[in-house]
Amino acid sequence: MKTIYVAATGQHVGKTTSTLGLVSNLQKRGFNTGYCKPVGQESVTIGGMVADKDAVLFSEVIGFDIHPEWHSPVIIGRGVTKEYIEDPSRFQFESKIERAAEKLNAEFELVVYEGTGHPGVGTVCDLSNARVAKMLGSGVVMIVEGGIGRTIDKLHMSLALFREHQVPILGVIVNKVHPEKIKEIKYYLGKKFEKMGIPLLGVLPYDQRLSFPIMETIRQAVNGKIMLNGGRMNLRVEDIIAGSLVDVEEFSAFRNILLVASIKRLNEAIEKVDSIAKMKNLEKSPLSGVIVTGDGRHAKWYDEADLNNPYFKKHKIPVLTTKLDTYGSVVKISRIEVKINTQTPWKVKRAIELIRKHLDFDMLLNQLEMKTPKT
Repeated sequence: MKTIYVAATGQHVGKTTSTLGLVSNLQKRGFNTGYCKPVGQESVTIGGMVADKDAVLFSEVIGFDIHPEWHSPVIIGRGVTKEYIEDPSRFQFESKIERAAEKLNAEFELVVYEGTGHPGVGTVCDLSNARVAKMLGSGVVMIVEGGIGRTIDKLHMSLALFREHQVPILGVIVNKVHPEKIKEIKYYLGKKFEKMGIPLLGVLPYDQRLSFPIMETIRQAVNGKIMLNGGRMNLRVEDIIAGSLVDVEEFSAFRNILLVASIKRLNEAIEKVDSIAKMKNLEKSPLSGVIVTGDGRHAKWYDEADLNNPYFKKHKIPVLTTKLDTYGSVVKISRIEVKINTQTPWKVKRAIELIRKHLDFDMLLNQLEMKTPKT
């Protein structure tokens, strides 16, 4: 029985996408591979059961019936940290993780555990990533973002906690590297990692498609209200344009565009979009959605009749309203940290493909055999 613990130097580095790629590709290579998120922070309720959202994602994408006590044994939700500090005996976190591991170890020949946040997350409840990996007898695959100096510095700091707990490091995956920098990054990080005694398992190119949000994610960012075509909120957004700036030269790629416009400019902007689309001989609308912005002051700045442009019905364009003005909306959207989920199947497919193409699985499996004990 072998286990891999996937950790990262911080949030939004690519831990979930890398874990997904690992599990899927290990299964395709013939390994009976299981998955677990031993410590979670963001939970959802499914079938009356509470589980970490990533565990739910994996159950749907990989295809297994989720059992929170096995796949998501510990959730550190709001208020738990204070309660734990006050009286740790009220919680049975360690035993829950141990029981989940015992169940999974009996069922699979290899289990991939997904960590949470940076290595120290969970320490307040005595469940840092390093401590949990030690409990599970796992070797660690560390995910870092591409770079040289800053990447090495962050990695060195992050590995210190795992070394303190004497957790073996299986290797490092460098994520989000611009394609033109891959050769350089491989050379310099490979050279430095060799001196540090750490295998470089792979360098993954930055893929902009993985950073595209969907309309539902944007709705949440601007606290928007769905006015029309709410069943199309899974459409992806690749570009944003303000209603006052719609013109031919503004569009680098005339597809999957989010139009952000005030009610005064809305119909004029739609007319321009339609005109440009006809000029380019497009068969369908280039818009993924429309946000009708407010002025940041008034609760109601539009009449619903103002939104009944026939273009929206014809092309089934989702339309949102937000109290934010146009500038405020664009700022909020630009700060979105996009996470992979079941509504973004193209991201799931791409994440699996990137790991398959750019990870040295033979090296990983060799490290796993050498550095982790048989159980």
